[in-house]
Amino acid sequence: MDGYPTMTTLALFAVVFLAQVSGSAVGLGAAAFTLALPLDHQPWTLVVSVYAHGSVGHLAANTVALAIVGPTVSYLSTPLRYHAFFVLSGMVAGIAQVLAMAPFGGGSVIGASGAIFGLFGYLLVGNPATTRLLSWVSLGLRGSLVVFGALGGLLTLTTASPGVALVAHFTGFLVGALAGRYRLLHASDATKERSRTDTA
Repeated sequence: MDGYPTMTTLALFAVVFLAQVSGSAVGLGAAAFTLALPLDHQPWTLVVSVYAHGSVGHLAANTVALAIVGPTVSYLSTPLRYHAFFVLSGMVAGIAQVLAMAPFGGGSVIGASGAIFGLFGYLLVGNPATTRLLSWVSLGLRGSLVVFGALGGLLTLTTASPGVALVAHFTGFLVGALAGRYRLLHASDATKERSRTDTA
């Protein structure tokens, strides 16, 4: 584990992208990095697709987005929780995207934006200001889900353009919002300090 999980994730973006570029030079196709149905055909793509990107522009956009939200979430958490959440939320978002495309002839998905939307959802819902606001307004769990679902939908639509995995964005946001509601990534100061000391 590491004390700077966002930097580690960005480094993984770069390593996987270099593998994609060099792989294409030796005949390793894009399918080795993209998630598609059936999920058990190339199971490693469940993880690799979260860190892979379709172009330099795609990589740059996700790098900037992660650099904005990642450090704040990692400050609240431990490296292990951060990395596990990033991978799992990215996987769930990717699976949702390919399942949504299946009735329309299928397709594949690549990129970290589902996981990044998960971090945004977590940060939005798991922060003290939102918790305080929700304690004033009696929405209940169902009402909170409707509000955050609508907010997630609006945020997702802001990224709408051809080729963008909107289902993955929306799913990632909802996974993050649900995790934030229960503060799953939050760690006590003692736990964070022990985690960073163990890895120094």
